[in-house]
Amino acid sequence: MTQASGLGVDLGQLSEPEHVQYPTFDGRQIPALFYPASGARGGAPCVVIVHGGPEGQYRPTFQAVAQYLASAGFAVLAPNVRGSTGYGRAYLHLDDVRKRMDSVADLAHAAYWLRDSGRADPERIAVYGGSYGGFMVLSALTTYPELWAAGVDLVGIANFVTFLEHTGPWRRHLREAEYGSLEYDREFLEEISPINSVERIRAPLLVIHGANDPRVPIGEAEQMVARLKALGRTVEFLRLEDEGHQIAKLANKLVAYPLAVDFLKRHLLRD
Repeated sequence: MTQASGLGVDLGQLSEPEHVQYPTFDGRQIPALFYPASGARGGAPCVVIVHGGPEGQYRPTFQAVAQYLASAGFAVLAPNVRGSTGYGRAYLHLDDVRKRMDSVADLAHAAYWLRDSGRADPERIAVYGGSYGGFMVLSALTTYPELWAAGVDLVGIANFVTFLEHTGPWRRHLREAEYGSLEYDREFLEEISPINSVERIRAPLLVIHGANDPRVPIGEAEQMVARLKALGRTVEFLRLEDEGHQIAKLANKLVAYPLAVDFLKRHLLRD
């Protein structure tokens, strides 16, 4: 056992997360962590951050991105939407295949709760996520475009068909149990793919993707960015030539994360 030093961080400056729950469309309560913005009291701009997986869970451990956003002046809501681990097997499977969009509805109700509770400025709510969370960002922007002031998509799935066609064979077998198969569910996968509703996106979007990603190939980002540019939408793209599915290198972290925060500041902290 050891006692971590904190690496020089003033722990008193960190945002203390609050365990909250908010109601969603079917009467369930969605658990989440709410991080107040540093120095702000209600009505702040807010970023809803979505975990990947989708079998993941936000817990009140140190969350670097959440703390970075809070220190930059944003409130942060980290929901464990249906499909998250830690709440029983039934909850885990509530987003499987044909129930996929129910988890996106949980994000919409996060925005409604932030608005109705006064915890965030309803005109300045953004959505941020990576990998499967990146799909959730794109899907939220296309399905509920009126709710979001900006989006940040890191290595996200834009098109379930091309994702399953080009991801590694081992990964395809694993993911088809969760998302559905090309053989039996192609039409449904096309229907829910954000790329096929891209014209509905209103909010500015930042896309960050590693060129060597074996899980979610770079083509997912490229097709989304190309379509948005063709439509004249506001989109920015950071292609990391020496990264895969994670932003692993410190030099790239020092580019990507400040870029994301700067992007959100430009679109949410504007006068």
